[in-house]
Amino acid sequence: MFDPIIALATPPMKGALAVIRISGDNVLEIVQKCFKGKIKETHQVSYGYIVDPITHEKIDEVLLTYFKGPRSYTGEDSIEISCHGSMLIVDQIISLFLSQGIRMAERGEFTSRAYFNGRIDLVQAEAVNEMINSETKEAKQLALYSLTGETSSLLTPIKNSLADILSLIEVNIDYPEYEDIEVVTEEKIENDVGSILSTLNEIIKEGESAKIIKDGIKVALVGRPNVGKSSLLNALVNEEKAIVTSIPGTTRDIVEGKINLNGLVINLLDTAGIREADNEVEKIGIDRSRKSIEDADLVILVLEADRITDEDIILMKMIKDKKSITIYNKKDLVDKLDEDKIYISAKDKDISRLLNEIKKMFSLDKINELSPSLCSAREIGLLKKAQQDLIQALDENKMGLSLDLVSIGIKAAYDDIKNILGEEISVDLSSEIFARFCVGK
Repeated sequence: MFDPIIALATPPMKGALAVIRISGDNVLEIVQKCFKGKIKETHQVSYGYIVDPITHEKIDEVLLTYFKGPRSYTGEDSIEISCHGSMLIVDQIISLFLSQGIRMAERGEFTSRAYFNGRIDLVQAEAVNEMINSETKEAKQLALYSLTGETSSLLTPIKNSLADILSLIEVNIDYPEYEDIEVVTEEKIENDVGSILSTLNEIIKEGESAKIIKDGIKVALVGRPNVGKSSLLNALVNEEKAIVTSIPGTTRDIVEGKINLNGLVINLLDTAGIREADNEVEKIGIDRSRKSIEDADLVILVLEADRITDEDIILMKMIKDKKSITIYNKKDLVDKLDEDKIYISAKDKDISRLLNEIKKMFSLDKINELSPSLCSAREIGLLKKAQQDLIQALDENKMGLSLDLVSIGIKAAYDDIKNILGEEISVDLSSEIFARFCVGK
């Protein structure tokens, strides 16, 4: 039993229309008290007025749609009210229904009810939020695969194969005297678990690639002062985002920008030039630059085309363990270009070679080959845990341990897969997941 909840499902701002969503037990009876008009059968639109049943004051002229559970978003009886898009009207309607015993929905509560009512699994539930927050067509497509259940289906063969192995092991342990059952040998476990592990490895690999498309990457532009980092940022985002002067140390904080490169969202950070500084404000900016380098998925080191300084060498050492691209700015300063180096002119927005290098590094030429992928941090984390559990089971099998001990790792992997789908999940974890949603979804 779920108590009735209400929330605005459209953005809280003035518009032509607003949609108010209500779901839970007895919503039809409660809403009918405040609706002047006849509520039609499920999935049909009704016309009428929202009216205060005590004062008989008309609040607004509305269209109302009733969805009888389980054929609704939440899997329970639900109603959506389309009213005029004034926040005054929205507040009046919601206040009226609050006075009738309906409570305000919490963040993500409509979707969590869909999950707890078994209408969607946890992968699909997370995809709802990913659809809302997607910034590229490619990220939206990945979320859509999950929303329609195609991504969850990747786990079905793995879950079934693990269940088959566990069942066979249990029969072998409990009924060793039966001669008509298949004997679980070390070779069988190695072959069957090894096959599952191979499939799992491929899913993880594809998921990590898709995660980059879904979440984008953080790119830190680093270099000594006045080397052209701010000009490069402006060229990349195609606007004057950062202040550009000939005075070293102009950038004293992190300046951010964002571009969509062939479907990959790149979050750019123009950092303060790293050098020894006496100015306290500049020192703070330099410290933040070092932190940005640590957090970045990719570092673009900007050097001047005609010279390498001691400061440049220090920066090269600083980023040696990071994924990085070194570029040479102000290419007009040199007469002959080295084919092995990436030259640009940030001031003239001549940055095509840099963009091509990023596309090559992240295989953006294959971005149109998207397929269903488990690519959220939670999903990949659980996949990797299942991977380690199966590796442990294989190691113990090679060591000749008994079936009951080998089965512990296999059972743990089976539980990991079920956790991805939300088939075995704690209430605390589900609350944490749905708290990321907006109210009304």
